[in-house]
Amino acid sequence: MAALEAVIAWLACVAQVVAPPLLRIALAVPFFKSGLTKWDGFLSLAPTAQFLFEDQFKLHIFGQAYSFPMPDTLALLDSVAEIALPVLLVIGLATRFSALGLLVMTVVIQLVVPEGWANFHLPWASLAVAIIALGPGKLSLDHLIALSWSWRRPGRQTAQAKTD
Repeated sequence: MAALEAVIAWLACVAQVVAPPLLRIALAVPFFKSGLTKWDGFLSLAPTAQFLFEDQFKLHIFGQAYSFPMPDTLALLDSVAEIALPVLLVIGLATRFSALGLLVMTVVIQLVVPEGWANFHLPWASLAVAIIALGPGKLSLDHLIALSWSWRRPGRQTAQAKTD
C-alpha cells in the first residue's frame, strides 16, 4: 500500500509540473493557427480578415443577428490577439491574463458560431478557466519572474547574512 501511495504522490508531482504547460499549449494552438490565416505578411492584415468581420461574422443574440461595430478595428485587434496571446501563453508570460483574453474571445466566438459550443468552445473555455485557476506552473516565465522578485524583496536575508 505504501508503494502505491508513493507512486500516486510521484505522479501528482510530475503532473503539477507537466500539466500547466500542456494546458497552455493546448489552448494556444487553435488560436495561433487561426491568427496566422489573418495575416498576409509581417504587419500586413489579410483582406479576408476584414471581410470576415464586415460581412460574414454576426453576433447571434436573443435570436437576432447583429453586425460587429467597427469591423476593421475589431479585425485588427482580433488578428493581433490571436497571435500575441497564444505566444504569451506558450512561454508562460502574463499567463492568467492571456488565458482570460482567450476566454473572452471564446465567448465572442460562441456568439458568432453558436453551434460550435460542444466541439470547440466548451473545451477552449475549460482550458482557459483551468489555466486561470492553476496558474502558469513552474515551467513558465511568470514563475521565473516570481522567483526573481522573491529573491530581491527588501528584508529578505541572504544565506551569507544569516551565517555572519
